[in-house]
Amino acid sequence: AGSASQKLPFSKAVRAGGFVFVSGQIAADSKGEVIDGGIVEQSRQTLDNVKAILESTGLGLKDVVKATVWLEDARDFWSFNRVWVEYFGSDLPARSCVESKLMSACKVEVEVIAYQGDRAV
Repeated sequence: AGSASQKLPFSKAVRAGGFVFVSGQIAADSKGEVIDGGIVEQSRQTLDNVKAILESTGLGLKDVVKATVWLEDARDFWSFNRVWVEYFGSDLPARSCVESKLMSACKVEVEVIAYQGDRAV
């Protein structure tokens, strides 16, 4: 993510019809700095950031239909999943999760697609 003084060349979210595409979010605080902590703390901060961006568009986590998750270390998968369920409960979106080296010094990155309207399976 870089520091707060760096402007990154992408939008936090883009609306297209009933869809909102949220760019990949990391465990950055309000100053743009990656927070200290392990996968649990960083997952919570990342999902708080996703939630705040969605709320700024009038949507919430309940509107997420697809998510992509990148973990720096696959061994964090089950700890991340416990936090994921804290945020999404049983109303889970479709999701992909892979291990990948990330562009910043963080343990997780999450992007989501939300839909304003009825969800169907």
